[in-house]
Amino acid sequence: MSRRFATGPAELPWWIAVAGFASMYLPVYWWAMFGMVDAEKQRTGIWQSEEQGHGALILLVMIWLFWGLRTRINLAPTRPSPGWGWPLFVTGLLLYAVGQVVGISIFMFGSQPFVVAGVLLLLRGPEAIRVAWFPLFYFVFMIPLPGIFVDAITGPLKQWISVIVVELLYRVGYSISRDGVTLMIGQYKLLVADACSGLHSMYSLSALGTLFMNIMARRSKLHNAIMLASILPIAFAANLVRVIVLILITYHFGDAAGRGFLHGFAGIVLMLVALTLFFALDGLLERALGRRRLPPAVASPAGAA
Repeated sequence: MSRRFATGPAELPWWIAVAGFASMYLPVYWWAMFGMVDAEKQRTGIWQSEEQGHGALILLVMIWLFWGLRTRINLAPTRPSPGWGWPLFVTGLLLYAVGQVVGISIFMFGSQPFVVAGVLLLLRGPEAIRVAWFPLFYFVFMIPLPGIFVDAITGPLKQWISVIVVELLYRVGYSISRDGVTLMIGQYKLLVADACSGLHSMYSLSALGTLFMNIMARRSKLHNAIMLASILPIAFAANLVRVIVLILITYHFGDAAGRGFLHGFAGIVLMLVALTLFFALDGLLERALGRRRLPPAVASPAGAA
């Protein structure tokens, strides 16, 4: 029997850790996906909302990342670090407990990297953290944005979107004007709503951008720095294209077509534009800075399995 499928005493702590993690977080994932029913009404899960709809995809990516690194983690030198492991693990448990008692999803999801990092340090040591640093970091994208942050950023983003959209469409010949975040084009008045601000799209596309960088694994620090700095501008530009397409569809084909696009293809347009820009910039930098990549074992977590 191969080492990766062994189930001897050495693997027992790992199975216990996986079972403990599943018992803690599977109910959280179920609640996020399907919601709950209380005495007053049925509440849909946060992953069914437009703002947090990327959560389930992030979970699948997390499973893929850790699965791809399982062999390298298992082969890491066994040098347990309880001095760091227990504080991180206990911090994660406290965050989880507070989140469950108070009902704060930020705490429940935010406890995950602490719990997993603590387990890795206790069972294997710092080398396992070095191997799994990216999936540990990637847990961040499962954490819902704080409401106070969303409220503070959404308003300015809607203003910027409104100004840029009006300027661009006016320059190509459309008779369009705005009053605050309300856009007037033809017979239609379109409100740039909170969902059109692009904040949550920028958050989910940041997850896509960092995953793209991890898979491409460019060796050049300048290449990686430029790609990292470009994530938010690319996400903003992709959302801008989505809003412009929505306005043009409404203007040329009517309000019903615009509403259908908003609920059916807006997210697809957003992702396609963002991916196109990511690939274009990466290819341009590759040509300018050279074709240097990390070894295959490091470039892709799945390649290490």
